[in-house]
Amino acid sequence: MKKYFITGVLIWIPLVITLWVLNLIVSTMDSTLLLLPEALQPKSWLGFNIPGLGVLLTLIVLLLTGVLAANIIGQRLVQLGESLLARIPVVKTIYNSVKQVSDTLFSGQGQAFRKALLVQFPHSEAWTVAFLTGKPTGEVAEKLGGDRISVYVPTTPNPTSGFFLIVPRSKVVELDLSVDEAFKYLISIGVAAPNPASRRAPSRDALPKVHG
Repeated sequence: MKKYFITGVLIWIPLVITLWVLNLIVSTMDSTLLLLPEALQPKSWLGFNIPGLGVLLTLIVLLLTGVLAANIIGQRLVQLGESLLARIPVVKTIYNSVKQVSDTLFSGQGQAFRKALLVQFPHSEAWTVAFLTGKPTGEVAEKLGGDRISVYVPTTPNPTSGFFLIVPRSKVVELDLSVDEAFKYLISIGVAAPNPASRRAPSRDALPKVHG
């Protein structure tokens, strides 16, 4: 009986969580319909809401924004909007910080999460999975000195929150895993063992291995 119960739990939990996440995403994107004038909202002329219509509206807006920003006029409009935001003290700080992160994460030339690593965290006797995000620069690099790297240590099972650390390059271990496989391993809290087939060849700028 216990065996069958556990089997049922293992089947339903991933399915329920997947449906819950999808519902959260769709309901959030559906809220974009509230931005339309009340007369244009589906509930006004149909009498009921259509689930998922907000997703379609969001995708259309994103596509049109991308098309507009791809030409010279659109680029100038974006620059004008950014210059206006840059003149508002608090908004400027928030916008610039978020933009730098999003450009790094989603840009084709982005260098975020280039490598999966092992770092000692939260103390020297414990290790966890982390991701290389770059190198410290400016005053931070000058104050710390030495060869150091910036890493992101996600929490589990929710990797959207975590810790930003600056550590000596010699104190980390590079994993021969793709970033995707490392994320799966982390989100599963170590239950889903990484697939050896996903291991990649070391890059030329591979980090040194830590021994001892």
